[in-house]
Amino acid sequence: MEKPKKKTLRNTLLVLISGAVLLAADQISKYFIELYLKPVGSVTVIPHFLELSYLENTGAAFGLLQGQTWLLALVTAIAFAGIIVLVLRYQNHSFFSLACAALVLAGGLGNLLDRFLRGYVIDFFHVLFFGYIFNFADCCITVSAVLFLIHVFFFAKEKPKKEPEAPAEEQS
Repeated sequence: MEKPKKKTLRNTLLVLISGAVLLAADQISKYFIELYLKPVGSVTVIPHFLELSYLENTGAAFGLLQGQTWLLALVTAIAFAGIIVLVLRYQNHSFFSLACAALVLAGGLGNLLDRFLRGYVIDFFHVLFFGYIFNFADCCITVSAVLFLIHVFFFAKEKPKKEPEAPAEEQS
């Protein structure tokens, strides 16, 4: 059986390496989108379904909190630290919980880097029946939410509750 500290270290490294790969994919995609899509604005990928549309988003998801870059950066940084602590402390990880952590860290950090480096987040995926434009980091965060729900509903082990002890009978 694997020792708990060794298992925790392995899980943490797995999450950080996976997150770094996803973060690189996010930043590389944004680099090429800015380089090639920004000058033209929009390109149809699948007619009547999917476009790549360049958007500089100063807000959060769905355009909420426009212009609140520092507030969004602070919330993301706090969430990032909290997730690292949870990865280190939680002992019942499944594939879903580890994947969820890697995805949400990569997505959050990808958008956080954009906010710090550019002052806005680059969004570019536009599914035409969905009125919003989003990016790879947003996809990571959304998939992590789905995996988190799968983990909670199907894999998280609830500790059995101790039944209250019956009071000892008084002796006469």
